[in-house]
Amino acid sequence: MNIEDCPMTTTHAHNMTPHHTVPFAPLQHLMVASRPDAYPVAFHGQACVTWSTWQADVYHLAEALRQHPAKRWALCFDDSYHFAVAFMAAAHADKHLILPGNHQPEALAELSPHFDALLHDRPHYAQLTCPQWTASALLSEQSPEQRDAPSTAQPVFGELCLSALPLTLFTSGSSGTPKAIEKTLAELAAEVEHHERTWGVTLAGSRIVSTVSHQHIYGLLFRILWPLCAGRVFARQDLVYPEQVIAQAEADTTLVTSPALLKRLSDEQCDRAYRAVYSSGGPLSFDAAQSSQRLFAQWPVEVYGSTETGGIAHRQQTDPQIPWQVFDVIEATVNAERCLRIRSPFVDAGQWYQTSDQCQLLAERQFILQGRVDRVVKIEEKRISLTEVEARLCQLPWVDEAAVLVLEDARRVSLGAVLTLTQEGEAELIRLGKGAFWLALRQALRSWLEPVGIPRRFRVVAEIPLNSQGKRLMRDLEQLF
Repeated sequence: MNIEDCPMTTTHAHNMTPHHTVPFAPLQHLMVASRPDAYPVAFHGQACVTWSTWQADVYHLAEALRQHPAKRWALCFDDSYHFAVAFMAAAHADKHLILPGNHQPEALAELSPHFDALLHDRPHYAQLTCPQWTASALLSEQSPEQRDAPSTAQPVFGELCLSALPLTLFTSGSSGTPKAIEKTLAELAAEVEHHERTWGVTLAGSRIVSTVSHQHIYGLLFRILWPLCAGRVFARQDLVYPEQVIAQAEADTTLVTSPALLKRLSDEQCDRAYRAVYSSGGPLSFDAAQSSQRLFAQWPVEVYGSTETGGIAHRQQTDPQIPWQVFDVIEATVNAERCLRIRSPFVDAGQWYQTSDQCQLLAERQFILQGRVDRVVKIEEKRISLTEVEARLCQLPWVDEAAVLVLEDARRVSLGAVLTLTQEGEAELIRLGKGAFWLALRQALRSWLEPVGIPRRFRVVAEIPLNSQGKRLMRDLEQLF
């Protein structure tokens, strides 16, 4: 893909914000928005992609996609600009967008019944038999004159019918297999417009950096779609390390991050403030909120929601007892089990939706969360199904039964697994010894599970402890660690 130099006030990387802002463009009108050719869209280092190149890239990829009979296209990208081009091109080509959350080869192959073709910027997936396109290779076939001459060949886009454009995301279901979540682009666009009404003035003119993936709904909204519609330049690559987050802090920069990253900043020092800090994906401790305020002069804006629901509520944890504030376009109540029930324009066309999160409803559209009632947990903002981890362990020839639980200590949250072994497993344990056997188990799981979903500690027992009803005795399991 073509990367142009864009105007910067200085050569310093932090001054990559545009000289002036542009009006907000709703998602359905984004590609026909009137913006200067040199207006910055996305950046990496000192270089950024401009509006004219963005329009040309989306147009040419959309034209190619229209020629292809495949309807359901999976998008798997590391580069957020590549992803954004593929997302908008597929939408304008009237395709069904599929966003796998896990790019591990075997996990992606397991999801292959959900898609007909793949757009990506990663090495070739040998496990897949469907067509695979790399967006950058496809666009590089266009000559510079074809791609970068808007004055003579201005791309022409129509208005998107967002309610007719489906999007499938994946999240861990209670059954242990990835659960497909069906949404429409209209639901995402409604949330983007709400966030702009709520926080747009605060973020005006800022650039967006992020530690979270665009493949999941929070990153998709906050680091891709909202910045695009609002005309805020976004970073092409993730920030991975705490020192990168510290180095990017500037008054013209907004950080989109997670509790897992913010918890790792407690020992850092920073003498510059972010414009704003957003956190979502899991509970943020008060200590981590205080660290953010100390480092960046910003209490993180926490956003509570899920893949299924989109955003539900927000808060800034200036005190440990601060409740969640329901977004003003959402109705909220609880069922008989005190689980939150909502009616939102961001899910199911405004029908009532039942969550699995217990809460205490307060006055003035506020609530206090009290925990989930199912077996999907969040570790470092990744949704992990304990049922799936157990199923993957039991697929191995060495494991007869498995019970997986969450282990917490002062430093980290991880998984532990209590196992009963097959005869083959017992023989392998004797042959390899404990240390090598645990390493072999972890290695065998890597084709299926993301790193945070692989148990870090194992215990072998003769039988899994059960009560008289055949239910697992969690206290007995926990005492094994």
